[in-house]
Amino acid sequence: MEPVLTGGCGCGAVRFEVTEPLVSAAYCHCTRCQRRTGTAASANARVVPESVHITAGEAEVRTWAPEGGREKLFCGLCGSALFTRAPGRPISGVRLGAIDGDPGVRPQWHQYVTYAAPWEELPDDGLPRYPEAHPS
Repeated sequence: MEPVLTGGCGCGAVRFEVTEPLVSAAYCHCTRCQRRTGTAASANARVVPESVHITAGEAEVRTWAPEGGREKLFCGLCGSALFTRAPGRPISGVRLGAIDGDPGVRPQWHQYVTYAAPWEELPDDGLPRYPEAHPS
């Protein structure tokens, strides 16, 4: 079976495949994402549990576990943000920028807009906006 998607970090040390279509995607405007990425928002996709497989560079993957938050996985060589997961669980999210080519899904909402960067106006893109997390 061919992987649905492939991707990797900026330096190429970490490579992965996603074997199921992405579930959804969104922009996160929380302060944690701003500081982690250096941008106003992070574009993320939710994945089917256990559909992400690291195919190269697993030894280079590092984890930051912020207090009260999901673990953030990144390349220890170049710092590229790659994945997110609940502690001790399979990867649950992939950064859209880490995917090769078209991910096949578009962001569907903005979340944590209460914390949006004051230096960049939220786009008037018609997507729903949530002051905190998107309601499950």
